[in-house]
Amino acid sequence: MVRNKQGVYTPKPKKVVVLWDLDNKPPRGPPYEAATALKRVAERFGEVVEVSAYANRHAFIHLPRWVVDERRERKQVDILERKGIVSPPQPYICSVCGRKCKTNLDLKKHFKQLHEREREKKLNRMRSLKGKKRQKYREKYISGNHKYNEAARVLVRPKVGYGLAAELRRAGVYVKTVEDKPQAADWALKRQMQHSMSRGIDWLLLVSDDSDFSDMLRKAREADLGTVVIGDWDRALGRHADLWVPWNGVESGEVRDEDLVPRKRVEREELNRDEDGNGLFSISVFDEDSEDSELDSVVNEIIRGRSGFRDMRILAFSEGEEEGDEEQEEGEWVTEEANGDYFSEDEDFERDGGYF
Repeated sequence: MVRNKQGVYTPKPKKVVVLWDLDNKPPRGPPYEAATALKRVAERFGEVVEVSAYANRHAFIHLPRWVVDERRERKQVDILERKGIVSPPQPYICSVCGRKCKTNLDLKKHFKQLHEREREKKLNRMRSLKGKKRQKYREKYISGNHKYNEAARVLVRPKVGYGLAAELRRAGVYVKTVEDKPQAADWALKRQMQHSMSRGIDWLLLVSDDSDFSDMLRKAREADLGTVVIGDWDRALGRHADLWVPWNGVESGEVRDEDLVPRKRVEREELNRDEDGNGLFSISVFDEDSEDSELDSVVNEIIRGRSGFRDMRILAFSEGEEEGDEEQEEGEWVTEEANGDYFSEDEDFERDGGYF
């Protein structure tokens, strides 16, 4: 239990770490939307303390098929607008200054000649400053200019790639570029996984289908760490994790709360349901006669373990019960409720110093 800002003690939130193998599982759509959808899924398990993505430089310079098709379609529309064959229903408006342009090419030209040139002047001014002045200038004119950043993402095409790293950083993902060596991203992810396990986290989400992480997932489960694998195939990694979630469902936002129940919890609930439903461990399903017979058999077994003298008394008692209406043995056997012993009223024993 921890104390919140209102002074109320609440259960301590579980810590969640997300590790993303970009070489094996890149986003199939806009990176920002994919990263935010992944964080929403991770937040259902607890407090997300870290989201890290690892890949080599080829993942950041490669153009996916959907990016190529989108750029080709946009280029064809721009050509038709320039020739006057197609006219937009509404004029293009600059999100920085609000100027209206007839075509998309005119909007790009206006943005580059005016706003991008002003941006370069501000960057040069910032480079000439040092210390706290430089930091304040950056926060005021560079980092705080959100209108320019939003317009640049749409109008300015990156020189290399399609802005994968920048979009993931904008979503709050720590992006790490590894060396151009085989399995470099895998080794970086394994080191980060070991570091996360030593920090005392509760849940580990791995976005990958690489079977090389099977050993690390097995060690994580042995350390009582909840593991979730997000990928396309429920095979090697899915067998060693507590839960497997499809990557397509995460990106599209179609993952429900019912799909995020760990397997251990499901198996435990099914076991409890079987015990209660079938009555395997419930005494209430037996009738009263069976209860009496079971109790009698238990009592007899306990008493048979006593001395031979008392065995003779029990034997006479049991024979007297079996005969029913026939003649009973002389004397009447009485049960001592305190300790369950049997004795005869006709025998004179001293209870203080005798067999009792």
